[in-house]
Amino acid sequence: MVDKLDDALRFQQTALSLRAARQELLASNIANADTPNYKARDVDFASALRNAMAGTPTELPVVKSSSLHLEGNSGASLMGSPVMYRKPVQPSADGNTVDMDVERAQFADNAMRYQASIAFINARIKGILSALQG
Repeated sequence: MVDKLDDALRFQQTALSLRAARQELLASNIANADTPNYKARDVDFASALRNAMAGTPTELPVVKSSSLHLEGNSGASLMGSPVMYRKPVQPSADGNTVDMDVERAQFADNAMRYQASIAFINARIKGILSALQG
């Protein structure tokens, strides 16, 4: 029974986790809008969700030549999908590629889709509870 419930909500759980991680990435872009040479980053949400659901990460394992090496996270992947640099519409003189109009639009779109996923999960849970009680 618990497995069926987990399966029913796995897709939305994965989508919410990915949307939250993407929101942090977009917020980082906005926060660094005035940082010289900062490169705006984003992730292809559809392919990242496909990879997360299939359980096939695209990142390569780190090979350590010494047991003293630390496990590092360079931020080059988001839930196993590569983080890509955004192409600037108009390059700036200081090398920063953050376009605030694009970042704000992407941030708002991602936030709206996050809220929609939460509403979908709430409706799904209410439907499951109704089926269990009826």
